[in-house]
Amino acid sequence: MRYEQTKKLSNRGFKRLVGVQRHTFDEMVKVMQDAASPKKTRGCPNKLDLSDQVLICLQYWREYRTYFHIAGDWQISESTVCRIVHRVESVLVSSGRFRLQGKKSLLTQEQKPKTVVMDVTESPIERPKSGQKRFYSGKQRRHTLKSQFVIDLETSQVRCVANDSGRRHDYKLFIHSKVRFHADTESLEDSGYQGIAKFHTNCHLPRKKPRGGKLTKQDKRFNRDLARRRVVIEHVNRRLKVFRILSQRYRNRRKRFVLRCHLIAGIYNYDLQNSA
Repeated sequence: MRYEQTKKLSNRGFKRLVGVQRHTFDEMVKVMQDAASPKKTRGCPNKLDLSDQVLICLQYWREYRTYFHIAGDWQISESTVCRIVHRVESVLVSSGRFRLQGKKSLLTQEQKPKTVVMDVTESPIERPKSGQKRFYSGKQRRHTLKSQFVIDLETSQVRCVANDSGRRHDYKLFIHSKVRFHADTESLEDSGYQGIAKFHTNCHLPRKKPRGGKLTKQDKRFNRDLARRRVVIEHVNRRLKVFRILSQRYRNRRKRFVLRCHLIAGIYNYDLQNSA
């Protein structure tokens, strides 16, 4: 389905197809147009216009089919699909239009959020040829890449992302990422962040059952209330993993996974911010 055919779809159908709203798609095309060189380059002209190129990139993220199958649908070569996807990703990242606020914004007085929720999600990868132990996650029992998301509870936007191999523990990932919160910011974490109180006192963790004892009614009520507040990050993970490139087994080179993870999170923020 080319871009001209997508105009017949409803707004809901268009988002089901590519994963973003029409205004976000139009902004991505505008960024590509601004980056296009006004001078005529050598070689044959592009067979596809910029709208179709952005559509190919979004379909690749959304469906995560192979270049072979996408090339068959668009009647182009596999190498052309690969070049289009990489070019669109590079232009969108270099434009800064879909950039995250970053971990430094968590400490500034003007940009600090009132409450943040932090959690780690894992994306499976193919078994590496070397260094398999580094990427093996005992929790998932497979080789994975971890992504730590910090979410603003009020806006549900992603403030920053940190990536690492699947073997690294959630708490160790937090230390290694050097993400820190303002003293006035309330943070909500799960039990994988035991020990975070050493770095941030205004944090809330689930209360663990004492050895040989039981949780009191107050402790159970506290854990339920904490889970209700933290559920927003599970919804954000679900919205991000609508793009199957983050949820299915990642087949590409691992060094580009970080770029794609940050870019998709930035596009999600823009789509959420302009959805009203």
